[in-house]
Amino acid sequence: MTIVSPYLTFPAISWWANVLKADTVIFDSAEHFQKMTNRNKYHIAGANNSNKLSVPLVNGRNQRVPMYEVHIHNEARWQTQHWRTIVSVYKRTPYFEHYEISLQALFEKEFTSLVDFNKATIHWAKKQLKLQFEENETDVFLKDYPAGITDLRFRKQPQITFPRYYQIFEERIGFLPDLCILDLLFSEGPRAKDYLQALAKQYELLIAAK
Repeated sequence: MTIVSPYLTFPAISWWANVLKADTVIFDSAEHFQKMTNRNKYHIAGANNSNKLSVPLVNGRNQRVPMYEVHIHNEARWQTQHWRTIVSVYKRTPYFEHYEISLQALFEKEFTSLVDFNKATIHWAKKQLKLQFEENETDVFLKDYPAGITDLRFRKQPQITFPRYYQIFEERIGFLPDLCILDLLFSEGPRAKDYLQALAKQYELLIAAK
């Protein structure tokens, strides 16, 4: 199975369920940046609701350029702020210490390109999940791909019921579905892949029912 995807920042749990069984993922670095999407933001747990972390961009979010031309505004010291927030939220989760050192290294490296940072977040999570899909990248934008290739760039996810797993603030605010992959890894550790497999099965059943 081949999938076309945008470069996302710490992609959400549903994205990983979609690519779980992919042989190849083609990342589109030529699509134009889309504001109000997860091209430069990711959602983690928060004490009162989900917490949105955004990567600040040179020229702001209202830009009409290909993704490979989008640059990060590093003067904002966003990496330090993001890491402190992640530690504050997740330091008491079951598996935070297991991932802490390798993840912190990601936030200590300076990235100038949004694509490069997003690629690094995907590579990090892919390694933790022990996934093997091949990666290709295109710098030529195609609006449509041939039948048989699943295009995740503009597709809305079908409505499914996300199985519950342990979340740090669930007793206070309830279960938050489809946060970024960090939430699942910190909570479930090696069992995260099993969770994604169960979620992928739901997507398969929905597709088969159409």
